Amino acid sequence: MARSSRSLLHKFRYCHPLYYLKRPKRLALLFIVFVCASLVVWDRQTLVREHEDEVHKLREEVAHLQNLMEELSNAQGGTIKDIDPRRETILSNKGAQDDPIDVQRREKVKEAMLHAWRSYETYAWGQDELQPQSKNGVDSFGGLGATLVDSLDTLYIMGLTEQFQKAREWVANSLDFNKDYEASVFETTIRVVGGLLSAYDLSGDKIFLDKARDIADRLLPAWDTPTGIPYNIINLARGNPHNPSWTGGESILADSGTEQLEFIVLSQRTGDPKYQQKAENVITHINKTFPDDGLLPIYIDPHSGRTAYSPITFGAMGDSFYEYLLKVWIQGNKTPAVKLYRDMWEKSMKGLVSLVRRSTPSSFAYICEKNGGSLTDKMDELACFAPGMVALGSSGYGPEDSKRFLSLAEELAWTCYNFYQSTPTKLAGENYFFHEGQDMGVGTSWNILRPETVESLFYMWRLTGNKTYQEWGWNIFQAFEKNSRIETGYVGLKDVNTGVKDNKMQTFFLAETLKYLYLLFSPPSVISLDEWVFNTEAHPLRITPRLDGGKLGNLNEKQKSKFRIGGRKEGRSG
Repeated sequence: MARSSRSLLHKFRYCHPLYYLKRPKRLALLFIVFVCASLVVWDRQTLVREHEDEVHKLREEVAHLQNLMEELSNAQGGTIKDIDPRRETILSNKGAQDDPIDVQRREKVKEAMLHAWRSYETYAWGQDELQPQSKNGVDSFGGLGATLVDSLDTLYIMGLTEQFQKAREWVANSLDFNKDYEASVFETTIRVVGGLLSAYDLSGDKIFLDKARDIADRLLPAWDTPTGIPYNIINLARGNPHNPSWTGGESILADSGTEQLEFIVLSQRTGDPKYQQKAENVITHINKTFPDDGLLPIYIDPHSGRTAYSPITFGAMGDSFYEYLLKVWIQGNKTPAVKLYRDMWEKSMKGLVSLVRRSTPSSFAYICEKNGGSLTDKMDELACFAPGMVALGSSGYGPEDSKRFLSLAEELAWTCYNFYQSTPTKLAGENYFFHEGQDMGVGTSWNILRPETVESLFYMWRLTGNKTYQEWGWNIFQAFEKNSRIETGYVGLKDVNTGVKDNKMQTFFLAETLKYLYLLFSPPSVISLDEWVFNTEAHPLRITPRLDGGKLGNLNEKQKSKFRIGGRKEGRSG
């Protein structure tokens, strides 16, 4: 054994609990165990590069000490907080050497998260969103602590343990869903149900699962329609589901087809099939008349199941329907039980390719919108999730098609990056129009801290290893720091051309934008895409194999043991 390892273990001989067992003050023992385990974790990165075998033994000792600490703490009423060995396994670098520049940038993003979180704590604790300029909170989601719940997994992944524990206590003691509030089924599902399930999958703390089940039960009556296609609005206290008046009574495609991931996972984690059944009935019905090009208008009649004449888009109100066809297939571990989702997604990708055009003179690839038989040369920033989605799904094709779709993803990512680079503030507008000979121009000019482009840059870097995407992401982060950071949090811009600021810190800035930026500069083993799939609000959920016939693929005992031991978006301004 090398000298550095011998020296470290020599220091730890005084840390072994047996050395102190005869001393009367048992809590002192707990404190010493806590400190020793923390030192082992702190020194792990140094040792892992030199002494893989020794590090493995030390990790086993950490788990042993942690278990002993729990037993003694329970026996003697101790108050020392548990070390979470689960986090070490989930977020392990697995021996990968960190690029010093990545480490530095990751810490900058973490500091940005701390700034956003502390501002929320100070001025809007327990409320849905912070208004940084007026230094107050606003309950734009019915008073569900939306920023707090949306941020749980970001705090956990970044290792902000104190902040996570404080948020956990608020969830346990103050989060109440019995609100006389007309809630968006979609927004509540992706932010609240998804945020709670992700916190559960990461931490193993059952309070998050219990709360996710509570809110999901309040949403379920929305699916009680003749077709099973849900209404998009429901009162959390009284039920009474309905659709917004501005849709003419129709349901929205993205709002109706973006609950499958969360509700399937909820059924898997609870063993109760009702959530999965409600959500999957929607896909079963849509598939009966699914077109060959896989493209659907954004409005669907929940009574007849027929689509209404309306735009076809990968932007607002269409986007995440297509995203979830791919991600349900991935979350089910690509088994035959979820093959239907992949088949539908591949049809939709044929449709997406048919909408791709290229600008002049610079040949930027973009995804048009379609109305009837005509195309509109417009692309939302929301549609910038598509490069990441296309890249993520490309590996499911044969070699030739896989290469073709990955190349398309690279082209679209370049376009989305230029949405940012083409403005004076280097922040993207809400949408862009393309004109012959003039490339792109900003349409709606606000920026509300959206994540879609950095989301795609994260996937492109993970799937290609090309560090160019990290550079692009860093440039976008710096633009946010320059234009959106103020003393009391982060704000959007009313106009990306002038830089005039708005007065809202969107929940998805903490849940998505900063999380994807943090992971962009983290080793690929941190929230590995082989083990996790992100919902449309960037909440990572465990991949769990689905059994043949669509039966629940609940966690087996080995997986549960591993957990214990080591183991969007509409055209919205809210």
